[in-house]
Amino acid sequence: MADDMSAQSARSLYVRQGDYIPRIAAVHDLCGYGKCSLGVAIPVLSAAGCDVCPVPTGLFSSHTAFPGWYMHDTTSILPDYLNAWKGIDVDIDAVYSGFLGAPEQVDIIQHIYETYPKALRVVDPVMADHGKVYPTYTPELCEAMSALAAKADILTPNLTEAAIILGEPIGDKWPGPDISEAEAGRLVDALLATGAKNVVLKGIQREGESVIRNYVGGVECNLTEVHNEYLPYMLHGTGDLYCSALMAAIMCEHTLADAAAFAGDLVHDAMIVSAKQPHFQERGVSFELLLGKVCGLLEQLA
Repeated sequence: MADDMSAQSARSLYVRQGDYIPRIAAVHDLCGYGKCSLGVAIPVLSAAGCDVCPVPTGLFSSHTAFPGWYMHDTTSILPDYLNAWKGIDVDIDAVYSGFLGAPEQVDIIQHIYETYPKALRVVDPVMADHGKVYPTYTPELCEAMSALAAKADILTPNLTEAAIILGEPIGDKWPGPDISEAEAGRLVDALLATGAKNVVLKGIQREGESVIRNYVGGVECNLTEVHNEYLPYMLHGTGDLYCSALMAAIMCEHTLADAAAFAGDLVHDAMIVSAKQPHFQERGVSFELLLGKVCGLLEQLA
């Protein structure tokens, strides 16, 4: 649920044209087992009536919470891959990037921005959480991701990622997740000052409370809090589901705060569904039974 919705701008960040199906370049890794990245983005955005065009940044046997995972870096093939799109006159309405495998992939995304200058830019800076950088992320890749974040129309960091982008220290005790609204507002404003146009700061959880809070702010959107019930277990892929659902709502003409509320509700409900599945904490978030809610975004457009 969202508080103070009237405080945020009523302007949608994307306007659909009749029956036109928007095309989204989804720049993520592809994971064979485990719920994350393209395995989440493709079905969720497709359910919202979008044509998802994958740009695979890496091929994983499973997500990295499993032991013995294998990764194939696709950086070397991406220039030819994207040049082939030019040859068949592919047009793109939005660019949605997440996990990246090498700093050179940021250069490739910047090239996509140049090729499709009118496309909406959504950056989920997937590189760290709980004060720790993910094992495949080098300092060079974190720096490159921070530069990409500054060009986002919508940026969706958690607290650790926000600190990395801002050059602030990370560790077991900071950032958060127990921070005040004033501190959340400071971080959002600082991220906007880097160049990002809109920010969704995720994962604030204050001690003794049973809610998890996200904060939305932007060039035409006052700071708005969106919160959901906190569920006492962690699942792989919830961040990918959150950003994919948020983007699905944006592509269906929801405002940023409304989209953040929809995404939070969908992740909350998916976590409840997930807990009923075998080995759910290893497998990750299960959302398949809830895709009808994403399809409902299209019905609201009618």
